[in-house]
Amino acid sequence: MDEHLVRLEASLWVGKKRFWAVLTGWHLNWTELDKKNRSKMTVSIPVSEVVSVEEGRVHVSPRRSISEDADREFTVFYVKRTSSRSSGGFLWSLGRTQFSCPSRGLRDQWVTQLRLALKTHSPSRPHRLLVFINPFGGKKQGRDIYQSLVAPLFELAGISCHVVVTERGNQARDHILKKDLTGFDGVICVGGDGMFSELLHGVIGRTQQEAGLSEHDPTLTLQSCDLHIGIIPAGSTDCVCFATMGVNDPVTSALHIIIGDSQPLDVCSVHYRSSLVRYAVSLVGYGFYGDVLAESEKHRWMGPLRYDYSGAMVYLSNRSYAGIVQYLPADPQLSNPRDNTRCLSGCSVCSKSTERLFPHSPNASSLYSSHFSQFGSDSEGKWVSVEGRFRAVSLTCMSSSCPRSPLGLSPSAHLADGTADLIIVRDTHPLGFLTFLHRHTTTQDQFDLPFVEVHRVKAVRFSLPPGAEDDEDEEAVKDGVLAEEDEAPIQSGSKQHLAGVTSYRRQKKKALCGLCCSKAPSVSVWNCDGELLPHTEILCRVHCQLVRLYARGIEDGLAPTSGICRERQGTCRGRCVLHN
Repeated sequence: MDEHLVRLEASLWVGKKRFWAVLTGWHLNWTELDKKNRSKMTVSIPVSEVVSVEEGRVHVSPRRSISEDADREFTVFYVKRTSSRSSGGFLWSLGRTQFSCPSRGLRDQWVTQLRLALKTHSPSRPHRLLVFINPFGGKKQGRDIYQSLVAPLFELAGISCHVVVTERGNQARDHILKKDLTGFDGVICVGGDGMFSELLHGVIGRTQQEAGLSEHDPTLTLQSCDLHIGIIPAGSTDCVCFATMGVNDPVTSALHIIIGDSQPLDVCSVHYRSSLVRYAVSLVGYGFYGDVLAESEKHRWMGPLRYDYSGAMVYLSNRSYAGIVQYLPADPQLSNPRDNTRCLSGCSVCSKSTERLFPHSPNASSLYSSHFSQFGSDSEGKWVSVEGRFRAVSLTCMSSSCPRSPLGLSPSAHLADGTADLIIVRDTHPLGFLTFLHRHTTTQDQFDLPFVEVHRVKAVRFSLPPGAEDDEDEEAVKDGVLAEEDEAPIQSGSKQHLAGVTSYRRQKKKALCGLCCSKAPSVSVWNCDGELLPHTEILCRVHCQLVRLYARGIEDGLAPTSGICRERQGTCRGRCVLHN
């Protein structure tokens, strides 16, 4: 379809002002006219960002209502942007404009053409969603957030939802793995990063089961997942949502879901010996970040404040740990973690990765090529080994930005290029490490320190030096979970799993001892997206674009705000950033 083709145009009224409205191939534009028919301000909305077109005068809040005497009017709901002061992203809200037509016939024509344009330009919009609500996460407002802010928008957009309010850990993951999901276009979590992790494990696990692939083989290329994941932030940190959208806002997330945005996302699989332990997207951290999580679990009654308290206590303990870090470097010609670029919406680096993954298909949701191997290529070097004492070892598949750290652990990390950034912080004096931590809250380069190094990698191995104490579990590891003698397997990710890990390590007397102990522990624990791992020696491997989110990446904060299309309303194909 020609994007310049005018499908419909007419003189319409908005309130007491007259406008010339034009529906083209990709945009709905309306221009205010003065008494002499001279053009004034023009508002341009991409058809792909129209949420709904309704007959009559329609209001959404607090409940949807339609005026009875409005047979010549129709209402257009669309995405409206405002800059977020706390981040570089945009807050999305529901825009609403009510048009009056000279006749009912013309009104019906406009409604029909607009709805047809929506179907033409937004074929990937979801129609049926499976929604999981965590009523206990964050400030325990997940249910209220969904019912008051999200559900009315889904109803307006004609999306039917099956809602499950979870009552236990891993209920959402188990539901996705075992229940019939026929007819669902996506799964939505209303909660924090822990809830997202449940959906992540469920979607990946189900996809591999249906494809007949083993998740436990780290050399195997996993099959990409067609079922999209949406995030309605209602947790303590909501790191994944912030890093993929630039804001933590339920309405913004709901609108991304409604219009069917699709953002591919790399996933890191964590293995111990021949078994999968967990998947991660934001952080696999050893040393400081693992100790903070272990300490914070003792103070859950404090709510989100437990992270501040635990961080301070762990910093004062002044610990470092011996280890051997091996990594498989990515191709440095494609990108590097210190090139001062940001992964924004439409990122060219991630787009090139998509072209390499799917060379014969314009649809990014296609299956992985069976001939593509991420674990090594001619353009990548051999394994590199680093040995010493470390304050922290971190691996992240994204910037891991959050409101407190707007640029994140690795500001130039990419969401979907098939790599992760490995950050190694060697042992140093307390003031130097404090400088490193403080720079995460500023715009200063946290890597510009003599004891810090960062590498873009495809895979990472961590092991303990010969002769060092190790608290690896010698029990049988079956199906990727830790099993105690005479007990049922403990499912990773749940509170029961955490209790099992803590109990086991206490029994072995190798656990993180109290912060006031006279003797510091010889090993730390791994923090894997907010969950403690039961193993120290692990292998991590990055899977390129394994899942897809209802998101589009962080939008460029330099986008225009005047309501005029950057591409003169002609060639942007409805994907440019517009405001009104």
